[in-house]
Amino acid sequence: MDYNEDDHYLMLSGIQHFQFCKRQWALIHIEQQWEENVRTIEGEHLHRNADQPFTREKRGDKLIVRAMPVKSESLKITGVCDVVEFIKNDSGVEINGADGKYIAYPIEYKRGKPKMNDEDILQLAAQAICLEEMLLCEIDVGYMFYNEIKHRVEVPLTSAIKNKVKLIVAEMQDYYNRRYTPKVKTGSFCRNCSLQNICLPELMNKRSVKSYVEGKLKE
Repeated sequence: MDYNEDDHYLMLSGIQHFQFCKRQWALIHIEQQWEENVRTIEGEHLHRNADQPFTREKRGDKLIVRAMPVKSESLKITGVCDVVEFIKNDSGVEINGADGKYIAYPIEYKRGKPKMNDEDILQLAAQAICLEEMLLCEIDVGYMFYNEIKHRVEVPLTSAIKNKVKLIVAEMQDYYNRRYTPKVKTGSFCRNCSLQNICLPELMNKRSVKSYVEGKLKE
């Protein structure tokens, strides 16, 4: 089978799926299965508002780029940044079609509120890695905008978090190359999964995932 170059690239957004549940990621990105739920629909609606296909807006010393395609050749991942803000600064880098030099800040939009784990941060860090390769710069800060709290949160993008992204992507690439889908491993996270009916069809026919999980937690 013939592939073009991008066929070998994994979706950057899959990092969040992989951290949430490796089986979920494999069902979506290897087996190409998907099922909508309220959360995914709300998330898509929010991103449609942010992702006005590759538009640029100049506000004083700030250049705002929406739905910016990004890629990392070293990690073999590709995706779209919801928003990248370029702030004019003499210590920054030159941007095609803009005068002066700029520092880049990736901004990711999420439907909920800040999470206890680092799923969102890892996705933002992956965007920063792509931008660093593309622009030949360093990015040590990004932002998350959470729709539930209507607030932007500053996120330090450290070497440690970027190294974690690289390890996760390496594992994703290994799974993808082997076409490996992990076996079912249930937990409390199952109740929020958009693939309940696909991942656990027999279970869903007999009882709700919520009741199953609650039963497991009592064991």
